[in-house]
Amino acid sequence: MEKRGTILIVDDEENIRDILFEVLSNEAYECHRAEGGEEALSVLRERSFDLVLSDILMPGMSGIDLLKEAKAADADLSFIMVTAVHAAETAIEAMRLGADNYLIKPFNLDEVILSVEKALQRRRLIIENREYQLHLEKKVEERTRELHDALKKIQASYRATLEALGSALDTRDIGTHAHSRRVTHYALLLGRTLGMSGQELEVLERGVYLHDIGKIGIPDDILLRPGKLTKQEMEIMMTHAELGKRLLSRIDFLREASEIVYSHQERFDGSGYPRGLKGEEIPLGARVFAIVDALDAMTSDRPYRKALPFEAARAEIIRSAGIQFDPEIVRVFMSIPKEQWLRVRERPLLYEEEREVA
Repeated sequence: MEKRGTILIVDDEENIRDILFEVLSNEAYECHRAEGGEEALSVLRERSFDLVLSDILMPGMSGIDLLKEAKAADADLSFIMVTAVHAAETAIEAMRLGADNYLIKPFNLDEVILSVEKALQRRRLIIENREYQLHLEKKVEERTRELHDALKKIQASYRATLEALGSALDTRDIGTHAHSRRVTHYALLLGRTLGMSGQELEVLERGVYLHDIGKIGIPDDILLRPGKLTKQEMEIMMTHAELGKRLLSRIDFLREASEIVYSHQERFDGSGYPRGLKGEEIPLGARVFAIVDALDAMTSDRPYRKALPFEAARAEIIRSAGIQFDPEIVRVFMSIPKEQWLRVRERPLLYEEEREVA
């Protein structure tokens, strides 16, 4: 017959030890005996038990002291106290120290059997629950790790998509890629200073980086024309904001960013295109873009002029506050030292890559 558990019976009275040994052995428990606390501790050091059934009043080490020592070594050990003296204080102390039950001599053997069954069942439930929790924690860690890996792959896919779209545009309009990177870094610096959230910064990054993506749909003879465009050609060029919106809105993770692309040529006074939005009707990301795009345009060399000094560009941005630019964002722009703008200008990483490194 399969054993139901291992029990150590501790009592200084031999007849009590023998009775409990016989009764519990007949119930399919593997039983061992000890005549005192010191002997019991020695046995417990040699092997593990599921339950200790111990007298309280014994010569030498008491059952209470044995309980303390045994529980310190094995917190899962079930423990039932037995005594001939009914003392409420002793019973309370035993239960506080971790005893499962407290039996009074002379005891009913059926009560002993039932008490042992309940104590061992409680022990099994505690161990099973702990094992379940450990298993659950491992599963959660495993799933969290899998989710983290999946998110990293998704982010890598996002970056690859952004780079592919940027490179596709650069093949049509040489220099756009470098401009888009610089403006993206400027926009992230300004966005963080404005207190934009992580999600808002992601959208800002994507929208700013791909602001000119609609130029893919502009004919080469217009897009690459070195001279001034005719009115009709200019009207065609101005469709690039709407073309960009239509392209990106089909891609789920770029749908929010497409609003920045659609609105990046709007002006704060309502004189921009394609919708003539005014003030806060213009998405925040597009209002941030307008300032940093102008900064990059003025501080970069052009075929028709040399780059302006940073101070001159900043003065022009201040002059255009309330006309082309949001005055409140211009105020925040002015609070950022020149050295910070210069530091981020040549930074090679985009926001998602920076966040991953951090």
